[in-house]
Amino acid sequence: MSFPEYRPRRMRKNENLRRLIRETRLSVDNLVMPYFVRPGRNVKKEISSMPGNFQWSIDNLVKEIREVKESGIPAVILFGIPEKKDERGSGAYTKNGIIQQAVKAVKDKVPELVVITDLCLCEYMSHGHCGVVRKIPNPKSQIPNYIINNDATLEILARTAVSQAEAGADIIAPSGMMDGQVKAIRQGLDENNFTDIPIMAYSAKYASAFYGPFREAAESPPQFGDRRAYQMDIANWEEALREIALDLEEGADIIMIKPALAYLDIIRLVKDKFHYPVAAYDVSGEFSMVKAASKKGWLEEEKIIFEILTAIKRAGADIILTYFAKEVAKKLGT
Repeated sequence: MSFPEYRPRRMRKNENLRRLIRETRLSVDNLVMPYFVRPGRNVKKEISSMPGNFQWSIDNLVKEIREVKESGIPAVILFGIPEKKDERGSGAYTKNGIIQQAVKAVKDKVPELVVITDLCLCEYMSHGHCGVVRKIPNPKSQIPNYIINNDATLEILARTAVSQAEAGADIIAPSGMMDGQVKAIRQGLDENNFTDIPIMAYSAKYASAFYGPFREAAESPPQFGDRRAYQMDIANWEEALREIALDLEEGADIIMIKPALAYLDIIRLVKDKFHYPVAAYDVSGEFSMVKAASKKGWLEEEKIIFEILTAIKRAGADIILTYFAKEVAKKLGT
């Protein structure tokens, strides 16, 4: 079948005409704002590599999140910075842990807001890795080798998920990329009568250089080695599909690709193949690059933020986790 020549210039004459035929619409309903929570009172500590983002004490977090709710943003995701760290990540699952306290406080004051809890152990481990570390003697050196004990980690993740659900979390978001983590978490939730709590799995989390500012914000850089053994190779796309298929089989309700901007092709592949709700994390490095370049006057900040988020939405993301959420929501609401 042949088609007549398309003459798009006729529909580009003014903004209202362009709006009539716009194919992708970014909405405040798509946005999730991340927050970092730490112990103390009246704390609002700016994160130097992420201008405009802070580590919050719970009292100040609640005040901030009230403003977020008023802006129309439907959800937040919380990351915890515990008072003490150890080699078992015990601060992640204790009933009076920083995230558990924060969730209770937020749900008490802003009950209609969707509260997502990140579920990873890196912030709680003294070594900064996402799981329990096992040392292996190295006969050629006094320095031992290390591996992640996957099965021991699953037990802690399930226990943490239950404690977060008990505190009032609406969605559990496991991000450690441990094998079988979704199944273990789903079983833990179901056995404790949290069958209706959905899991938003970081199913395709790449071993990316874009995470640097986050590690400052969450105080979670690995003290040795790196995370490539359990995060994905940046060159692989078929592996992403396999990881996602496994997580869906294990009970994931929402699947996430992280980072977002450098992996738009993965977002599109995943949306087309699985037809599940897809989340994408516009991560700290993507945020900080824009802020640094705009401070230098090298780009128009507002325009490029909307261009980036529209691209993520156009690629197929239903949910966008972004540090730009609050400022974008103000613009979308005008």
